[in-house]
Amino acid sequence: MNIVFCPMRIAGVDEAGRGCVIGPLVIAGTLFDEDALPILKEIGVRDSKKIIPKKRTKLAEKIKKIALDVNVVEIQPSVIDKVVFRSHPLRRLNYLETMIMAKVIRELDPDVVYVDAPDVDNKRCITQISSVLKKEVDIICEHKADDKYPSTGASSIIAKVIRDQRVKELREKYGDFNSGYAHDEKTQKFISEYFSKNKKCPDFIRASWITVQRHLNPLKQITLESLHDPSQKDQEG
Repeated sequence: MNIVFCPMRIAGVDEAGRGCVIGPLVIAGTLFDEDALPILKEIGVRDSKKIIPKKRTKLAEKIKKIALDVNVVEIQPSVIDKVVFRSHPLRRLNYLETMIMAKVIRELDPDVVYVDAPDVDNKRCITQISSVLKKEVDIICEHKADDKYPSTGASSIIAKVIRDQRVKELREKYGDFNSGYAHDEKTQKFISEYFSKNKKCPDFIRASWITVQRHLNPLKQITLESLHDPSQKDQEG
């Protein structure tokens, strides 16, 4: 009797744009046969932040050819605002991101998945993801997983390339705001100038971020700044 051993299906999940005040949060999942993991290392897959944009774009195309499947979800500012503004502390951005990651994993249907943890509590993240999956999956959920595991690094690159493309499209349409991150001086200047002429928050900017709230509700600035900034990954509940 011949026994056929099938390679394990390994997935990785990561995001790009969580802390941005402009544009979508992009979550990407990639699926590989375990035999493909050494190839990912050979072509230089790792944390996307450590790779220059031009090389990231080339790697993204190589990753898509190697992967069994790629699943990407873009979460728009209006959706992020809705969960950040609501009053349930444990049902805000971390929870939203975890649930989207869980759906991505469910569609990829891996045996093992390596997740770059969106929550400060890794065990809570694993529990929440498991509750959405249709079968038992070995879930490894760690901070900086994109720099430890090739499948997560691959997802990091895919998410970052797509996020960069969306930012480019928004800059071409609305003007140069640079990175779109709240700490970026050029982004801050763009937001300040925008709200000096407009009173309503557009759909490409996250109204729930303190960077924007201080323009929309200047009288509430002191109260807002006493709260945790939802753009900070280690503080959001």
